[in-house]
Amino acid sequence: MLTTIIPLIGRRLAISVFILLIVSVLLFLVLHVLPVDPAAMSMPPTATIAEIEAKRIEMGLDKPLPQQYLIWLSQVLHGDFGTSIHFRRGVLGLVLDTLPATIELAVLSMIIASVLGIVGGLVLFHVRGTRKEPAMDFGSILLLSIPEFLWSLFFILLFGVALHVLPFTGRLDPDMRLPLGTGFLLFDSLAAGRPDIFWSAVKHMILPCFALGIAFSPTIMRVLRSSLIDVYQEDYIHLARLRGLSERRILVRHALKNAILPTLSLMGVQFGFLFGGTLLVEVIYSYPGLGNLMVDAVRNADLPIIQAVGLAYCLVVLVINTVVDTFYLVLNPKLRIR
Repeated sequence: MLTTIIPLIGRRLAISVFILLIVSVLLFLVLHVLPVDPAAMSMPPTATIAEIEAKRIEMGLDKPLPQQYLIWLSQVLHGDFGTSIHFRRGVLGLVLDTLPATIELAVLSMIIASVLGIVGGLVLFHVRGTRKEPAMDFGSILLLSIPEFLWSLFFILLFGVALHVLPFTGRLDPDMRLPLGTGFLLFDSLAAGRPDIFWSAVKHMILPCFALGIAFSPTIMRVLRSSLIDVYQEDYIHLARLRGLSERRILVRHALKNAILPTLSLMGVQFGFLFGGTLLVEVIYSYPGLGNLMVDAVRNADLPIIQAVGLAYCLVVLVINTVVDTFYLVLNPKLRIR
């Protein structure tokens, strides 16, 4: 199996590198046609024209655009993403400080979306052909039409403002400090033996995670329902009934493991969209992740951060898709035929 899977994964990795290169070119070109002078913005307001010009030469902005890109790409490959114009800090450090928070938020949100989607898909499939089907179908469409930012605002008004049961700003209670470690707060708090920090982090993540999870679950529900309906038309399902197997066993042992394959592929795509969707939710909940860093960078025209965060989003989505493709290849032998 490995002899067939490894070459396919290698080709996907090569495609991912090519996509990442194309994204880096687009990011560089788009940001450098904006009417923003990075050299002037990186200097104090009292800087003279001569000092700004010297800074432009130091930053390589006097060179042709293709040469500027190659210089920037060479620096990126060596781990140098430049210095933030606004924060006056290394961009790579800023991204690495905020990326774990966004990954943590996205992973927990995707777990919620997957659980709700699979359970909801099974319920939709169970009520097919009954009087409950139109109501359940309407409910899934209604959920599908509500974006994550509306869920975020609704949860803040209900659980944060009206009921006062959950916090809706930040990542921790104000009197707590982030433990040193990987940046993944749930892991670091348990490793440091601080259950109080762990539960505070969980409480701060409940609302944004459910806002994202509920918003992305209806698509999983409907795809799983459709996949199950298609699978139930196959001959082996009819043969299983003739053998006297119960409907529950047919569903769990035969139908679900085949219907879950297209659903798994969709979940990988959804995870990519969900990771990008964290940006707006982070802003609404003042969650100190990559999305908030990106908004601050756009507000301050901080081009080095915008470039780095754009590449970080692209890289994470490509890694997610590669992992999902690998699982899909392992679970579906038909795709391993070359």
